[in-house]
Formats: sequence, C-alpha cells, structure tokens
Amino acid sequence: MAQGDFWNLAGSGMTLAHEKISGLSLWRAKPSIKPLDGGMTNANFLVTEGVRRYVVRLGEDIPFHHIMRTHELAASRAAHAAGISPAVVYHEPGVLVLDFIEGRTLTPEDLDEGSLRERAIRRIRQAHRDIPVKLQGPAPIFWVFHVLREYARLLSDGDSPHAGRIADFLKITAKTEARSGPYDIVFGHNDLLAANFLDDETRLWLIDWEYAGFNTPLFDLAGLASNNDFAEDMEKDMLES
Repeated sequence: MAQGDFWNLAGSGMTLAHEKISGLSLWRAKPSIKPLDGGMTNANFLVTEGVRRYVVRLGEDIPFHHIMRTHELAASRAAHAAGISPAVVYHEPGVLVLDFIEGRTLTPEDLDEGSLRERAIRRIRQAHRDIPVKLQGPAPIFWVFHVLREYARLLSDGDSPHAGRIADFLKITAKTEARSGPYDIVFGHNDLLAANFLDDETRLWLIDWEYAGFNTPLFDLAGLASNNDFAEDMEKDMLES
C-alpha cells in the first residue's frame, strides 16, 4: 500500500492525518484542515490558519517507485526559486507545506486549446533550463530504463503471474534505450499530468515534484502527449516548439 493510500483511508487513517497536521510546529493558531482530491503516492490537504492558506502533503519515501522526499523537497525549492512552483513554507520527514495557489487545475481537455498548451510547453522548457541553476544538494536522476529494470526485478522477486513475459519486456527496454540516444540532459518533471498545472489567470504553475530529476527532455514531452491524449498534429506542434 502506498503512503498516499494510507493517509486517505477513512476513519483512523484520516484521524492520524489530522493529528499529524494539527501538531506541526508551524501553526500559531488552530488550523482548519480539509482533504484535497488526487495524490496516489501522497495525501494532500488544504489548511487554513487565519487568513493564510497552505497545501500540506503527507507521504513517506517509496523506494520501489524511486520517490525520495528529500529529492522532492530540493526540486520544489528550486522550482520556486525559478518562478515555476509555489514556495515551500515548512517541511519535516513525511510532511511538505506549500503556499496555496488560488487557481484552476487543468484537465486534458484544457490542453486541446492551442494557446494554453503553448503556455504549458513554455513552462516545461523553463523548468528544463532554469531549475538546474537553482538546485542545491545531490543531483537526483530519473532514468526510465533503470526504473523499468527495477520494476522487472520487483515482479520477478515477487513471483508475479507475469514473470514469463518479463524477459521479453526487458529486451524491448534495452532496444529502446540503445536507439533513443544520443541524449540531451535537462531537469525533468517526469510526471506531466494536466492536473499538475495550475492556472491563476496570470501565471501557469507546475506542481508535484515527486519524480523530478535529471533526464532526457523527450520523457517529459512524451509524458505530456500521452497523459493528455494529444492528437498527432498537437504532438508535432509540441516538438517544433
């Protein structure tokens, strides 16, 4: 069970989440806590203290998904410094508190619209270029071929019913990795769902840096296209941009 599933459980799980958030040393008054939708590998809450609002993310490391919260924290800070993501207000193990952004969460249908899609592509380009300049500490990497090999080992060790197919999948992985280079390396978001874009009508924000790390830019472009059902002409426009 992923940590996000645990914190989103009804009853005792939700009570634990509220107790965890209420007990943070950040607060000067009793906060109001409301769960937010989304978050398969974490649980998100809208927290109001006085006139200020925050997003609190609860989640532990998930090594088999290559999610390390210290990497998420560093990427979130660098993304804010680059003007791409909201500010980190507070953190402790398993907890990340961010400024709340009043805006609209995008959907795949929103990205059908040309000008909004171009704004999203410009924001991704900015992330690729500017976040490495702001990043501090050890350099995280997200290399999809390594992740796939790790998943294959996990399935083999777990006696998966699909174990007989793993060797063929690994051959495809190796062939694809060999044919995909040479690679440019940028700092990738690596989880480009439409829901990770927020539009406040002035700025398009990019959030949720769990999978962030140095990578080929093609992975973000492929993720943007596949996660949001781009038609072929939209893919061509994206690549030309």
